[in-house]
Amino acid sequence: MISLKTAYYYILAIKINLIRVFKKIYFTTGFYKNSLNSKIPSQFFFFPNPFLMSSFSNYKKFAFQIDNLDPNKFWDKKYSTREKMEQHNFLWLSSIDRKDNAATLRKIITLWNLNNVKYSSLTWETSVISKRMMSWILNADIILKNSNFEFKRNFIESIIIQTNHLRKNFKYEIDHQKKIEIIAALALSGLVFKEYEENYEYSLKEIEKMIKTFFDGRGFPLTKSPNDLLHHTKYFLLIKEVVKDAQKYVPDFLDNILEKNLECLKQITSPINTLPLFNGSVEEDLTDFYNYIDHFKIKIKKPKINSGNIHVLKNKKDIIYFDAGDPPNKNYSSSYQSGPLSFEYFCDDHKVITNSGFGVNISKKARLLSRLTSSQSALCLNDTSIVGFEKNNMMNKAYGFLIRRDFKILNVEHKNDTNEIQIKAGHDAYVKNFGCIHNRTLSIDKINNKVIGQDKLWRKNMNSKIKYDIRFHLYPGLTAVQTIGGNTLLIQINKNRALLFSSNEKNLKIEKSIFFGGHKVLDNYCIVISGNMENDEKIINWEIIKKI
Repeated sequence: MISLKTAYYYILAIKINLIRVFKKIYFTTGFYKNSLNSKIPSQFFFFPNPFLMSSFSNYKKFAFQIDNLDPNKFWDKKYSTREKMEQHNFLWLSSIDRKDNAATLRKIITLWNLNNVKYSSLTWETSVISKRMMSWILNADIILKNSNFEFKRNFIESIIIQTNHLRKNFKYEIDHQKKIEIIAALALSGLVFKEYEENYEYSLKEIEKMIKTFFDGRGFPLTKSPNDLLHHTKYFLLIKEVVKDAQKYVPDFLDNILEKNLECLKQITSPINTLPLFNGSVEEDLTDFYNYIDHFKIKIKKPKINSGNIHVLKNKKDIIYFDAGDPPNKNYSSSYQSGPLSFEYFCDDHKVITNSGFGVNISKKARLLSRLTSSQSALCLNDTSIVGFEKNNMMNKAYGFLIRRDFKILNVEHKNDTNEIQIKAGHDAYVKNFGCIHNRTLSIDKINNKVIGQDKLWRKNMNSKIKYDIRFHLYPGLTAVQTIGGNTLLIQINKNRALLFSSNEKNLKIEKSIFFGGHKVLDNYCIVISGNMENDEKIINWEIIKKI
């Protein structure tokens, strides 16, 4: 028998899917097209600094090159769906020489307007439109320079039509990343066109709502995702800087959330300028982003103890990122990865132990596999993921793959003295199916320069054997070899650095694994401690020692 809450979500899912089907039909009608027409501004009130877009494009160099390109053939090339979306979102404008190619750009935009005046699910996808509008507006000064009246009018009219579409459909958007993208696009349109200043006021109200409903008190997203944190921070920062550029007062709530966001980001940024791969995150090089921050002379406060329940243990060049957070509310769980008490370990600015990352940009299968407990550096019982994922197709189509089971993190304890830095935590996720509590202790031994770990399982009234697997995924490129004796492994980082991984358990092995965090599937290796829980309590000790 299903609960009332489940029934509510199911009915709401049906409604969401029906609205989506209706909208796709409605958007193609002449009636809807006409509803997007409104007053066309004669000019831009001001031209924002195009540099403001750089944090969105410099993470990877865009594949399209327009130098010496025939603009008539620009839209004819065959690309994958993802590449087409990148082509149509125009973020690549910030990665090319726009001044010397302004005429070519105008031709490319003219052809886009001619061929995409009608709705299509790809070119009018919410995220694609939002990014395109931001890119057009932020590069408008370069695009419009030396342009004729007809191009200028058509360019501005296209911006108005597309932003009107975003405004009309914002209330139906449930994806949190897309929401902030829409808000940013509307804010920019309201700042550069006096006739549409209401778009700016509307965006500020939605930001206030988002701050109250999407972030915790410390400024971390309720999705528990570092990737969401970075995403929203970038857009909040963009809005703030354009507001300043327009010589308007920056609202206090925008300043406050940015201050908190940046503090959280700084706290969990790794030595190689990436974010830990927890709960929907993929690898992004944050070097350009922090250069962007420095450009605006933004000071970041000293980070707090933890952000989003991601705890940091740090001693000299040993750093551990430890996920000791409860799962998110079901509404925010579409990117949650089933890895409580998982961790990532850095040694001498090298990533050694990792989670597998989020396969959302690879395939549906990769997305699902990357969310399993076995894809995290965590303990798994009987090959069962800690949380279950929604299997109903109607629900998944509406919300994404939400989690079905809940659990609690237990007894988080910290210790930091002259000898060691330590954290202890447990979870009750396996109580329902196996009657087991899992506790994990991680320590950095300051004196002996090593990492010490302990995984403890216990339960009352033991009735059957339980198989456990503790996985330690090695970062791609690292290798491990078994030493004589069987319970020690050598992890080779480079020619000058190696680590010894050892355990009190004899069943220590190396398995092949896969890594999803780099936007494509990569092969890697995984250290696995396996065994059976035959009594009411099982303690597995392990450690990582610097050898060279």
